[in-house]
Amino acid sequence: MSRRRVTTFNNINYQKLSNEDRESRDSEFTDAQFESPPSEIPWKALILAFLLCVGGTVLLVMGSLLVSGYFGVKYSDRTWPLIIMGMIMFLPGAYHVRIAYCAYRQYPGYSFDDIPEFS
Repeated sequence: MSRRRVTTFNNINYQKLSNEDRESRDSEFTDAQFESPPSEIPWKALILAFLLCVGGTVLLVMGSLLVSGYFGVKYSDRTWPLIIMGMIMFLPGAYHVRIAYCAYRQYPGYSFDDIPEFS
């Protein structure tokens, strides 16, 4: 059977704070401590996003030209892989480039903190 340890706090002296002490404690807070510091620009992530956007655009254009028949029929087996890879590259690249543009222009709700950093 376990024994319970009983603790008494008879030797602790405490007193309630008066209203003056509470007001002085509240006045220690400033508005500046609740503001976020300016965010740094994640250059590596922006370069990667830009390269993804440009590479995806090139692959989508090449795939579209293959579908339309601009290039010869002998390259028709490369059509859908180019279009799929172009979409996979273009969508995240364009998304992050748009966030970076809106954050640079300081539109409300956009920040460079929304772009993941690669360290």
